[in-house]
Amino acid sequence: MRFISCIIVSTLCFSSTIFSADTKTHKANSPEALHLNWLDTSVSKDQDFYSYANGTWKKQNPIPPAYSSWGTFSILDQRAQKIIHTMLIEAAANKTAKVGSIAQKVGDFYYSGMDEASIDQLGAKPLQAEFDRINSIKNLSDLQTVMTELQLLGVDVFFGFGSMQDYKNSKEMIGVAEQGGLGLPDRDYYLKNDSKFKQIREAYVKHIAKMFELLGDAPVIAAAEADVVMTIEMKFAKASMSQTEQRDPHAVYNVKGIRELNGLTPDFSWPQYFTAIGLPKIKRINVAMPEFFKKMNKQLRRVALDDWKIYLRWHLLDAFAPYLSKPFVNQYFRMVSTLTGAQKLLPRWKRVVNTENAALGFAIGKLYVEKYFSPSAKEEVLAILKNIRQALKEDLETLNWMTPRTRQAALKKLALMEERVGYPDKWWDYSELFIDRGPYVLNVIRANTFLIKRSLNKIGKPVDRSEWGMTPQTINAYYDPSMNNINIPAGILRAPFFDPSAPAAINYGAIGFVIGHEMTHGFDDQGAQFDGNGNLKNWWTAEDLKKFQNATNCIVNQFSQYKVAGNLAVQGKLVVGEATADLGGLTLALHAFHASKAYKSAKTIDGFTPDQQFFLAAAHIWAANVRPEQAQNLVTTDPHPPMQYRVNGSFANMPQFQRAFATSQPSSMINSNRCVIW
Repeated sequence: MRFISCIIVSTLCFSSTIFSADTKTHKANSPEALHLNWLDTSVSKDQDFYSYANGTWKKQNPIPPAYSSWGTFSILDQRAQKIIHTMLIEAAANKTAKVGSIAQKVGDFYYSGMDEASIDQLGAKPLQAEFDRINSIKNLSDLQTVMTELQLLGVDVFFGFGSMQDYKNSKEMIGVAEQGGLGLPDRDYYLKNDSKFKQIREAYVKHIAKMFELLGDAPVIAAAEADVVMTIEMKFAKASMSQTEQRDPHAVYNVKGIRELNGLTPDFSWPQYFTAIGLPKIKRINVAMPEFFKKMNKQLRRVALDDWKIYLRWHLLDAFAPYLSKPFVNQYFRMVSTLTGAQKLLPRWKRVVNTENAALGFAIGKLYVEKYFSPSAKEEVLAILKNIRQALKEDLETLNWMTPRTRQAALKKLALMEERVGYPDKWWDYSELFIDRGPYVLNVIRANTFLIKRSLNKIGKPVDRSEWGMTPQTINAYYDPSMNNINIPAGILRAPFFDPSAPAAINYGAIGFVIGHEMTHGFDDQGAQFDGNGNLKNWWTAEDLKKFQNATNCIVNQFSQYKVAGNLAVQGKLVVGEATADLGGLTLALHAFHASKAYKSAKTIDGFTPDQQFFLAAAHIWAANVRPEQAQNLVTTDPHPPMQYRVNGSFANMPQFQRAFATSQPSSMINSNRCVIW
């Protein structure tokens, strides 16, 4: 388990590059780089700067039918998908690639995924051996054995298990057991009683029944089986911690030895489990949610074995339905549509590219950066990063509310913070992963097993600090508190996030915002609980900690007042970390821009001053349209604020913004109770 704080969350966000053939060249003083054609000047910038900056873009970029949202990240994703698609087609056409080579594996995976005729002919037959194992269960010991086998295939049953850096010893990897076993996105989908969630639950039960019918079960039996699944999952949901509760690293750090584990779940054998996953010598793990496991243990005895078989059959089918024949894929998409609002299934090639990127991401990334990564762009981004780092250092040195003891610890943490841009120095070894041109779903299963075992094999070993948590083609960025490092993959380093030919104000407002956001995560409500070595350790004086918590509570209160899609309330306690990082990131990026050499020669462009350019660029990176269903999903599960409030909510706390645009009261772009963190 690891709190990796990202700039965004997106299930299909996976690829882009620094440069490609369609990169446009701008003169440094060109208004084109400002994207002034995105503005909607009919909207008051003093009341809704997000819509002012992005209104025309939003009108001209409706959500395509196959997507639940559409924004700047989506467009970069599409460009990169096309590039990677071409790479995969070429690899699949290469029938002379050496067996076991990356080229062979990448090519064969794509070939198997695009072999629609074979996939449709096979139906669910490739999963039959797993269904037979489930049907053979005769007792609790068998149930545990089969459950473990399914987990190793990537099926989310009962709970999740993996590796994590020990919060109290960041040099060591330990095992971690977490709540799981649900088919809907989060426990709140089971527990909230408003009409939207009730409709989703009803649709989910019908969906389960339809999928069982596709396996050959009679409609009456399938309906009864769906009720069984829902009953079990409802118990798991009630036992689960909320997203907000999980934000406290102390609450999800509960290291226990074998004796304590056996006392926690007397009907579940942890020694048997550890042996089955190939790690019989494990002596201690982090049980992230002890109460969940206590309640899970009660269900082991209370639920009939035949009902557990139904539950396991469902999750096996649900995990791999997208890789089976058309009837399964289409029914699976109907549920996805209910949850996200997407109206059309993605073309097969896009689905295969997305799946393969998840399975062989660093293999694809290596091929990708060899063609498209620009070392010169990396140097430019590193220069911006260093300036922002200096801005944070100066801020920490001069904060009037921070006492000397806390200040020195904060400066030490910043000095130890590692910065990584582009791609890892060491690439993954995929030699143990077998891929062929056989059934597509079996390639997916083998890839899952490879990735899971790769994670499990880290347990009990020193941390590999060369590892990245994101592939280089990912359009995202992250801060890892256990590593105390910020990571800016190559994927996000192109317009509108980074354009080497754009004015410095724009790059500081865009990629500078991203970098400052990630750096601030080291000092947000979660990151501030970890020291410079990545250990969960209090380095604050009691007085300073209280001041800091009051400052972040201001963010909680501010964002709790916002709503999306009509009446969906933002969860201030859920988004506080990301909102804090947004405010800190913007503040640091602006300070760094003002201190840079480029600021001294910055020019007004088409009537917009350098500071105005900065804030426009920061607003532009969040341009997006979101379907109501996806808005509900995000506001329930996503720790990031909705796009419009990442702009309006953050800017409203910045007098620098208000000075830049001569904003005065009354204005929704001025927070009367201004939140100040750094």
